[in-house]
Amino acid sequence: MKAIIQDTYGEAGDVMRLADIDRPLIAADQVLVRVHAAGVDRGVWHIMTGLPYPIRLMGYGLRAPKTRVRGREVAGQIEAVGENVTTLRAGDRVYGICEGSFAQYASARADLLAPMPKNLTFDNASAAPISALTALQAVRDSGQVEPGQRVLIIGASGGVGTFAVQIAKAYGAEVTGVCSTTKLDLVRALGADHVIDYTRHDITGPGRRYDVILDIGGNRTLTHLRRVLTPRGTLVIVGGETGGRWLGGVDRLLRAPMLSRFVGQNLITLTNSENAQDLLVMTELIESGQVTPAVDRAYPLEQTPAAVQYMHEGHARGKVVVTV
Repeated sequence: MKAIIQDTYGEAGDVMRLADIDRPLIAADQVLVRVHAAGVDRGVWHIMTGLPYPIRLMGYGLRAPKTRVRGREVAGQIEAVGENVTTLRAGDRVYGICEGSFAQYASARADLLAPMPKNLTFDNASAAPISALTALQAVRDSGQVEPGQRVLIIGASGGVGTFAVQIAKAYGAEVTGVCSTTKLDLVRALGADHVIDYTRHDITGPGRRYDVILDIGGNRTLTHLRRVLTPRGTLVIVGGETGGRWLGGVDRLLRAPMLSRFVGQNLITLTNSENAQDLLVMTELIESGQVTPAVDRAYPLEQTPAAVQYMHEGHARGKVVVTV
C-alpha cells in the first residue's frame, strides 16, 4: 500500500515521504480500515517533530519515531475485522481514531470507531474524531456548560475551536469566539453570538466576564485569563503552544490545577478520553444539524507534508484533511 512515512524527527517537508509499505496487521480486537480521508490534528505535528521533548518519553521513541506512519483521525470503510470484533463488519462506513491514517489502510481498535454520520462525506467525517471529542469533553465535562452561561472560546477558528463554538451553542450558551481578523466571518457563521479580533482587542482587559473560558492552544498567562473569569467561573486549558522545545506550554497545563486549590475559580487542564460512546454523541449532534465540521482544505495523500505545514502555520479556517 502507499503511505506517508517518516524515519527521523523533523519538519514535515524534511522527514515525510510517500512510500510503498506492507498493509498493517490487525489484532483480535482491531479492524483494518480502507482509508478514504484522514484528519490533520495538532498532535500530528508534535509526534512528527518529537517536540516538546517529553513527548518522546511517552512511548513515541527517544531518537526516532517508533512508528513510521502518522495520522490518527480516520474515515473509511472496514476491510477486515479481528476475531473478537462483533460490533463492526466488513463494508461498514466508519469514522474514529486509529494509528497511521496517512495511508491507504490503517489498523484501529474497534472500540475507537463508530458508524459515520449519514449526512457527511468521508472528508468531513475525518475532520471530527479527535478535534470534536476534545471540544465535546471540554464543553460538557470540564466546563460543564449550562444554558445561559457566557462562554469565551479562545482559538475559536481552529480544528477544536470550530467544534467547541457549535457544541457550546447546542448546550445553550452565549458564546464569544476569539480569532484573527480573517477568520471572524467563519466564527460568526458557526453560530458565535459575539466575536473578538485578538489582533485589535485585548481580551483580558477590563469589561465583560465569563462563566466558562476554553483556552484552546493559547499562550496567555493564567493571571490574565482569570481577570475575565467570574469569581466562581471555570477556566479549561485545552492546550498550549508556547513553542518551547522542553515544555511547549506544558508548564501552564501543570500550574492550572495547582493554583485552583487556592482560588475560588475552577482552573482545569483537559484530559481528553478517546472512546466510541462520545463519537456516537457527536454523530447525533451532526445528524441533527447542530454541528457541522468546518473543513478548510483537502490535500491528496502525496501532499500530506504540505497539509501538516499549513495546519502548523495557523492559516487553517477549521480543519485540514488528507484524501486517500
